[in-house]
Amino acid sequence: MIPVPGFEGRRVAVFGLGRSGITAARALQAGGAIPILWDDGEAGRAQAKGEGFTVEDLTAADWSDFAALVLSPGAPLTHPRPHWTVDLARAAGVPVVGDIELFARALASYSSSSSGLTGGPRVVAITGTNGKSTTTALIGWVLKSAGLTVHVGGNIGVGVLALPEPTPDAVYVIEVSSYQLDLTTTFAPDVAILTNISPDHLDRHGGMDGYVAAKRRIFANPGPSRASAAMVSIDDEWSHWIADQICDDWSLACVSNRAALDFSRQPLNGFISGFGFRAVDGVLSQEGRDTVIITDLAAARSLPGRHNAQNAAFAYGTAVRLGVSHDAAVAGLLSFPGLAHRMEAVGRLGSVRFINDSKATNADAARQALASYPSVFWIAGGVPKAGGIEDLADLFPRIAKAYLIGDAAPAFAATLADTPHVIARTLDAAVAAAAADAASAGGDQIVLLSPACASFDQFKDFEVRGEAFRAAVLALGAVPESAS
Repeated sequence: MIPVPGFEGRRVAVFGLGRSGITAARALQAGGAIPILWDDGEAGRAQAKGEGFTVEDLTAADWSDFAALVLSPGAPLTHPRPHWTVDLARAAGVPVVGDIELFARALASYSSSSSGLTGGPRVVAITGTNGKSTTTALIGWVLKSAGLTVHVGGNIGVGVLALPEPTPDAVYVIEVSSYQLDLTTTFAPDVAILTNISPDHLDRHGGMDGYVAAKRRIFANPGPSRASAAMVSIDDEWSHWIADQICDDWSLACVSNRAALDFSRQPLNGFISGFGFRAVDGVLSQEGRDTVIITDLAAARSLPGRHNAQNAAFAYGTAVRLGVSHDAAVAGLLSFPGLAHRMEAVGRLGSVRFINDSKATNADAARQALASYPSVFWIAGGVPKAGGIEDLADLFPRIAKAYLIGDAAPAFAATLADTPHVIARTLDAAVAAAAADAASAGGDQIVLLSPACASFDQFKDFEVRGEAFRAAVLALGAVPESAS
């Protein structure tokens, strides 16, 4: 745990007692604060009471007595309207922060104290609409493989304040969501990464402008004299715009999947970048005055597709920035085992492979998976996002047949039109039908779960959905991929 100083002896309101909220309360208490907890759900309040925290109805509290409100990222800060705790805090002049901001303040305090840290630990922060979890895990793996002391968490896995206390050699690799970034003011990573931006969570940010502004906040606090490094994909218009805005303040490396892009001619706020990484057809290269091939990722079984080559570019660039040798960085990339539910090979039945990409909760994420294979038996559906799968029409020729589940099935069927498809309704039925059709097709085939939807109509979350897919595949007699 990372104790949070700066609130010694003062009351701090904490609303939302999920993973980040209860962890923040523990870290505040460890730093000497008096956390006052509340949650709309009885289960959260019961857990807090069981741990000995003070639980107090914040609707009746004296807000003038609070030093801060720590807001769960699940509670709206601005849209569709501010959470009631935000209204009360602002009326009393109480600052509203989140767990990433507490983490930033804790590390700043450690770095400036007499604790013996020389310059303090380093922080790598990753955000983006898609790919941020894989990039976070991949960077952590590469750095650990090179022998660094690495702690991985944030929006992935362990809550950021539950990570180990700082040591002089520590590197924190942190995934941060747009919700978390909205609640930061002083967060200043040593390496800040933006993987991409496509429309998502627009209801929580009041539209695309608000969403892009939230993502841009990862670059709000550059280090002095361009000491901090930024890595930005420039293959979408919003990320390219952000790169343009920050290039004067950050040591910037651009990343692209486009073969025709001339890095030396990319105008960024009047500044020619002239440097970056290209990830095309599985080949990772560094672009500058000359093109230098870094590695061919064909041997990296857990990094298929152009989007994973981009993730590898972010990981390689981060590693060398932090002093890892070229050879060690490449070895880390090639040995990465992958993440569950993200292009995860879960089993093989004869010549049919089953790929679990349950994390693909929007069409842009599903695009990356569909584009990774020449032909797939595609399982999709759930709670659809705005626009459905219309933007994937150029990839429909790759779909041997689609198996549609959940609420989105009728709308997806209409969009697919003449592309072979069937409404399977449930995941179990879809897996069975797809497996049978793939086997009948002969040769090496792929059954791909990449839903392009949220999971909440039939499953608690994308992880439960992915585990249900795995169970259905293994129930057919498939050999787990690790054993095949």
